[in-house]
Amino acid sequence: MNAKYKKLNKDDAALLLVDHQSGLISLVQDFSPGEFKNSVIALADIGKFFRLPTILTTSFDEGPNGPIVPEILERFPDAPFIHRPGQINAWDNEDFVKAVKATGRRQLIIAGVVTDVCVAFPTLSALEEGYDVFVVTDASGTFNLTTQQSAWNRMSQAGAQLVNWFAVACELQRDWRNDMEGLATLLSNHLPNYRNLMTSYSRLQEAKNK
Repeated sequence: MNAKYKKLNKDDAALLLVDHQSGLISLVQDFSPGEFKNSVIALADIGKFFRLPTILTTSFDEGPNGPIVPEILERFPDAPFIHRPGQINAWDNEDFVKAVKATGRRQLIIAGVVTDVCVAFPTLSALEEGYDVFVVTDASGTFNLTTQQSAWNRMSQAGAQLVNWFAVACELQRDWRNDMEGLATLLSNHLPNYRNLMTSYSRLQEAKNK
């Protein structure tokens, strides 16, 4: 039996960015550094563009895990920022769970480092509490492809939906007419090929209007 298609809804979704820290990111080997950073920042830009309630959290950021990636903090200077003193699973931190519940949202878009721990553990915990969880695969990273695949399988089998940041943007948008220019600019900033597409389109429109 096929599961019901649950669409992302910008009015019922919250964004959770978990442990995108300078030390932990050095462990990511399943994506190239440039590719991974672009995906993480693209997801942050999506959260800002759609005005999603966003929660930041770090684990032991005064130790080797390091501070949060500055580009994320720049985009969400006023977001709840939970500095976990030791809990590996963010869902084990009372302040983090309170912040999630305070959003009033039932759809959780989550990404983090590393995929098999910092993403998988809170994902499984949130699913157990009845949330719909959307794991952003290309904005989450880990040690290697084997670890990546086992983590994706574990979360998917538990009921999480696996998506990439581009799919998140398009599903939240629903209709190009909502703000075509705004979304196209966001996509162009993170996808060079999409920028080429939009440049070609703009030139065709200019030619038509002459």
